[in-house]
Amino acid sequence: MDDAKGTEEEARHKGSHNGSNPSGASGGNGTSGGNGGTGGSGGSTAPPAFAAAVEALRAVRLRPQIEVEATRAPQRLAPHAYALEAAVVDGDEDLADGRLVLLHDPAGHEAWHGTFRLVTLVRAELEPEMAADPLLPDVCWSWLTGALQARGLTYGEPSGTVTRASSHYFGGLSARPSASQIEIRASWTPREGLGGVPDTAAHLSSWCDLLAQVAGLPPAAPGDASVVTLPQRRGPQSR
Repeated sequence: MDDAKGTEEEARHKGSHNGSNPSGASGGNGTSGGNGGTGGSGGSTAPPAFAAAVEALRAVRLRPQIEVEATRAPQRLAPHAYALEAAVVDGDEDLADGRLVLLHDPAGHEAWHGTFRLVTLVRAELEPEMAADPLLPDVCWSWLTGALQARGLTYGEPSGTVTRASSHYFGGLSARPSASQIEIRASWTPREGLGGVPDTAAHLSSWCDLLAQVAGLPPAAPGDASVVTLPQRRGPQSR
């Protein structure tokens, strides 16, 4: 899966760090996981606040259509990093996928205004008619902020991009229908709670709410009838 380079690069303002890479993965059924490791996944040498934040991520239970697993964390963005990949699954097909990275710098980060930062990439395919909607980028960004607000989360310094891309096929590929994709890259600083630990479990749940919305799934629980999700795309990708 592509790195969320656009938003990860903004986390480099303080300079380069040689972070570690986590290993391990979870099974399906929406349980995040990962084995211990230096810096990357909350091992014994990680700061207590980071270790607690990672353990909270591992304990989250999500709706069954969302599969989450630990993956290699980006290097040099922060002294400590932990990364998850997720996919919204319908049978053997992925309706949407994404990546969420938790960064931690115990010394604090001027650009973050805090010691933690969450960085994400979410993407899904769209019907061409919806991709042509000029308001789509604003709507997609509001889905991200709305998912955080719906769970009562406080955050700061949000930034990101919403990108639409269209593919048209010619020659030997001309039989394929045109395809459109939406991609949300974003980062924000979660509010730190007791012991300097943010509520990473709630942030992960909010992020998965966004994934489900982009994939076109109905809300997991009764909600605002004004909330609109993307219709399921015409041809989900095979896994």
